[in-house]
Amino acid sequence: MKLNILLVDDDKLVNEFIGETLRRTRHEVTSVFSGEDAKRLLEQTSYDIVLTDIKMQRISGMDILRFVKTNSPETVVIMITAFGTVQNAVEAMKLGAFDYLVKPFSPDEIELVVNRAHDYVALRSENRRLRAEVNEKYKTLVGTCKQMITIFQLIKDVAPSRSTVLISGESGTGKELISRAIHYHSERVEGPFIKLNCAALPEGLMESELFGHEKGAFTGAIRQTRGRFEMADGGTLLLDEISEIPMTLQGKLLRVLQEREFERVGSGTPMQVDVRIIATTNRNLKKEIAEGRFREDLYFRLNVIPVEVPPLRERPDDLPLLVDHFMKKYCAETGKVINGVDDTTMRLFKCYHWPGNVRELENFVERAVVISRNKVLTTADFPQSLVLGKIGDAGDDFRVGMTVHDAEKLLIVRTLEEQSGNRTRAAEILGINPRTLRNKLHEYGLAEGED
Repeated sequence: MKLNILLVDDDKLVNEFIGETLRRTRHEVTSVFSGEDAKRLLEQTSYDIVLTDIKMQRISGMDILRFVKTNSPETVVIMITAFGTVQNAVEAMKLGAFDYLVKPFSPDEIELVVNRAHDYVALRSENRRLRAEVNEKYKTLVGTCKQMITIFQLIKDVAPSRSTVLISGESGTGKELISRAIHYHSERVEGPFIKLNCAALPEGLMESELFGHEKGAFTGAIRQTRGRFEMADGGTLLLDEISEIPMTLQGKLLRVLQEREFERVGSGTPMQVDVRIIATTNRNLKKEIAEGRFREDLYFRLNVIPVEVPPLRERPDDLPLLVDHFMKKYCAETGKVINGVDDTTMRLFKCYHWPGNVRELENFVERAVVISRNKVLTTADFPQSLVLGKIGDAGDDFRVGMTVHDAEKLLIVRTLEEQSGNRTRAAEILGINPRTLRNKLHEYGLAEGED
């Protein structure tokens, strides 16, 4: 990363010496010999770094520092001072200077200080990029329903703490998104976010994955290996599908949560880490406890801050927001222009059971955007399972081979059941007018008991 540097020093020899040293390291250097010229350039141009001498006539380096911190706080300032005025440089550090150079100095000293500033600027730039990426990626955490608003507020409330969080919900509801949002809103944002999918590992490998192992600890352990706890030191560890951790390891995990220390496999030396734990589960852990598959003491240790993520079928009013997000995402990827979905499709979305939740919805929309040739998505662009899918618990009744007559009848019956017999609402969901629905009920011999 090449830096744009402004060098300010009224001593021509020192100015040229520093300038040549920095240009040799391929940075872009602008040299000026007075504070007045420096202020004029700073008003016109943005710089990554300003190197300024402290003692200059009329406008001093301290004046330049104050000007930069007021008008361009992202710019890094390095002060240049003589040995007898180091106290001034220390005072400058208190005002926000990044570092200082003491005359006389060697090219190596100049490069060392500027390289530190370079690393700082690069890290800040990377963090900014990651934050923008995170903000874009986690826009799927949208919703206006009461449950989602509560979750959004909870994320803000719990993020600054180190308390353990247990996120429960069906597969595809966005549990990992919520865990990442907690991490990226916390003071640990510059630390690692490490994930372990507990359901994807065989029991024999899980202990090593969690805690690491020493060389020779078991057959095939040819080198010392760090576990996920070590990798996550200073950051967050996500234990995805925590219910899949075998009982033999649950006690060791409990000890880590209680004492904040563990031992690598094959080592008797305790190690301490600073890790924030977030666990997710799509199972009912209380039921797992009752059936002897999960330790109750571990559950209580994990369940410090519980987060219940509602399934998509319980938040139908959020569907338009999610559909719009995914549609824009895949239109951007494919270069297509699609303006939305038709009313019939949206009604079907609100009736569908969504067993795969938000993940399934995203897959539906991606497929539709890719195959559609229209400006508006219709039911023809979506899988047949959307039309003949689950409505409440009706999905098990639909089957390949049934006639359209029988499917229509079942669809009407289940929709009426869902709406507690309200024909006006059922007709609206089915995309027909109430008179047509009444005629269909007579046709199928279901008209007894008028509204």
